[in-house]
Amino acid sequence: MNPFNDGCAANDEFQSANNGLQKGELVKDLLRQRIQFPALPEGWLGRPQLEQSIAASLRPRSVILIEGGCGFGKTHLVARAIDTHRSAPDDCCWITLNGQDNSPSRFLTLLAIALNLSETLETALHSGGTFSDVLAMLLVSLERKSGKGEPKALVLDNVQSLTNPSVTALLHQLVADLPRCLCAVLISRSAVPFETHNLELENRFVRFGVDALAFSRSETFEFFDRLLASDRLTSVAVDQLYEVSEGWPAPLALYRREIACSENRQSLLDSASVQRFLKESVLGHLTRLQQRSLQLMAELELSSDSLFSSGEFPDFPVDFLPSQAADIGIPLRAVPGRGRWYRLNGLLKEWLKTPQVPGQKARLRYVSQWFGERDQFPESLKYALLSGDSKLVIEIASEGSEALLLGQDTASLLQLRKALPQHLLESSPRLRIVYSWVHAIGGQFSRARALIDGLGEVDRVSYSARLCALEAFILRGEGRIGSALDMADRALSQDELSAQARLVTQMVRSSALSACGRFAEAREANRMAAKLAREAGDYGSEALSVYGHAGIELGKGALKHAEQLLRTGLDTAMHELTRYARIGETRLQLSLALVLWHQGRDREADRLLASCSRQAEQSRDVGLLMAMALRVLMCRAAGQYEEAFAWVGRAERTMHAWQVDEAFFEPVLEALKASCWLAQGQLESARQALEKLEPHRSAGRIPELFPMMPGLLDCLQVRVDMAQGAAEGAREKLCSIRHRYGERMPSGVAIHVRLLDALLAEDGCDQKILQAVIQSAAEEHFVSPFVEMAHELRPLMEKVFPRLEESAFTLALGRVFDLQVAPAHRDVLPEPISDREHGVLELIAKGLSNQEIADELHISLHTVKTHARRINAKLDVKSRTQAIVRARELGLL
Repeated sequence: MNPFNDGCAANDEFQSANNGLQKGELVKDLLRQRIQFPALPEGWLGRPQLEQSIAASLRPRSVILIEGGCGFGKTHLVARAIDTHRSAPDDCCWITLNGQDNSPSRFLTLLAIALNLSETLETALHSGGTFSDVLAMLLVSLERKSGKGEPKALVLDNVQSLTNPSVTALLHQLVADLPRCLCAVLISRSAVPFETHNLELENRFVRFGVDALAFSRSETFEFFDRLLASDRLTSVAVDQLYEVSEGWPAPLALYRREIACSENRQSLLDSASVQRFLKESVLGHLTRLQQRSLQLMAELELSSDSLFSSGEFPDFPVDFLPSQAADIGIPLRAVPGRGRWYRLNGLLKEWLKTPQVPGQKARLRYVSQWFGERDQFPESLKYALLSGDSKLVIEIASEGSEALLLGQDTASLLQLRKALPQHLLESSPRLRIVYSWVHAIGGQFSRARALIDGLGEVDRVSYSARLCALEAFILRGEGRIGSALDMADRALSQDELSAQARLVTQMVRSSALSACGRFAEAREANRMAAKLAREAGDYGSEALSVYGHAGIELGKGALKHAEQLLRTGLDTAMHELTRYARIGETRLQLSLALVLWHQGRDREADRLLASCSRQAEQSRDVGLLMAMALRVLMCRAAGQYEEAFAWVGRAERTMHAWQVDEAFFEPVLEALKASCWLAQGQLESARQALEKLEPHRSAGRIPELFPMMPGLLDCLQVRVDMAQGAAEGAREKLCSIRHRYGERMPSGVAIHVRLLDALLAEDGCDQKILQAVIQSAAEEHFVSPFVEMAHELRPLMEKVFPRLEESAFTLALGRVFDLQVAPAHRDVLPEPISDREHGVLELIAKGLSNQEIADELHISLHTVKTHARRINAKLDVKSRTQAIVRARELGLL
């Protein structure tokens, strides 16, 4: 092996002679120029949480991979993380690699220069060992020279440019044998070219992928905050930018710069700088054949290797599959499914659609048949519609079971509704029924009814059982519980009802019975639905049956059991290799986020909502309304009222854009607004919102997504009355709630009612009632009612809290009310202070005399003195003054 200095670059001989340098010195000087910390751009979005996560991962011998395609801000993110969060940011060696570094000696020289080991490199090269030996000597020398403190950070940027097996082997050796004085950050557009599982098992490997690198919705709004403040952009426009780009940082940054510099605003896709970025930076390194392959992938919602490599796909060059495109950094995100399924970034997908590749209809017909052979009814019908083959559309609608739509993604079918030729609907009753299901699943119940109302009498008789099942589903969606149960029973009584339709109808029955508080019957119906789903091998519907079971447990207040069910269901779905993306999995995640929120685990709920909300949006699942409602409640609890109302507006715009029936979402949003206004003290606005909800309340409708909503609306009315000083009216409404529900009151509503009892108590039992509610809620860690009523409960909670025993639940309540359990309370007081004694103690602390206390509490003077003596004995003091001091030390006052 020759030393690096013995090699010559272009013009090296001439320059060395002029400057008196040895051979190769100029090349080394050039390499030194590439080892420098990148400049931080002005105006780039700070991402403290992500930056902190990266910085926290820089531990001795750790390897951090920042992996994402072009334009995800990888370099800037790592630079900010090191510059902002490291105590010694200068102790960082940053090497920006390129294709010329595929020479082992050049790669080793870069490392030696960066780590200040040039002399060691020369010695090692002259020793005659292999490249691997040289690297080992460098690492040993580095460890001997290192001192204590933070490990030095070695950043290797553009790792994807290393393609020589000899160099990638050295890179693998480097990360495998890192000394304790060093940690490595690898920045790459593609996966690293070596195995990482051993590093993961040693807890030394952390990966940050596209999901972490892409901007979230809130970060996108923050990124455009100046343009929003100056009215150059509206919040609706920023929302659309996020939807189209999916948080892709570079196109958003280019677009922001273009708007700031130009008066004429165009769409993101029409932006000249964004077009150049897509053409030159994202696709510029691909061959024409590879670009054509991507165009064919862009014709489909999802693409997979198994679909394109079947050997029969028309006009597809099989040497460039979706997985291969993802491996080289093209923004294709992996989605759950059979084999490897991918979805192109929305912005890139729209760019690739122009110009259209000839032969599209033939390809779409093939895709429809491919999905049909695998019993993927919605996908098969969708691509048949896109192909424009009317005969194929009617054939699929006639042979498939429309009830299969329930657990699957119907968003595309709904979007295709406008383009559906009217003659197709008129000529095929089955297609009308199919699209009625599609509308009903999408929350468009009035449109669903319009389609089936257009059926003739003969068709109604022929499809009687199917129509009854569909009608039951629509009625449950509209919240008409009694009618839904009657129609479901009618459907189940008909022998010709298919197994899949029977499954759906049992789910409807289970949901309706649970909403009525008939939990045992609901569970039985749910068991039958789950059994039918398993027998049919319908994993989407099986996930929905788990979702229904969890809903029953939620109604009973069994939060812990509900969480266990949901996590088990998600684990089962995750390991089911033969599934496609399903609505059921998203509903499981949304329901789990709801459970976590009920238990006060907001951070966990927030992380889950971030992932499942996007899935709900992509699949056009009306369950997104639940996710947005939770966002509103979380913002309201944090006092972020402007953000809470922004989420209400976002939910309203989304539901309108999806053409969901207003009766489905408006009551939910009005209730959320009323809750926010009440928390802000805007009583008149809250009252008007509740008046607007009165028709909905009087109709007795129970939303499928929010079965506790009627009871919580009643409680909200009681709280408004209390805030307006109408205590007597509040008590009457509270009695009415109890009378209406009887023994079938949902657990969450029951906790709200008992908390209101404590606030309205007249006989001095308020603290006792509150303590009892806390003890009951602690069993399932039911925090959300206390969060909802935090403002009203605070004065009473401040009195009760010091006497509570420390537990996970009381600590959670302490965080809600910013209170702490007195640590010495249980140890010092073998006999606790009673509620009545505590009342006397509070009045003593206010300076009242014994007689004044007797008058205040309507008890005799003798009783007051008795209480006072017992208080002194329990506190081990001899005077009023000592009692007050001691009580404050213990947190009793």
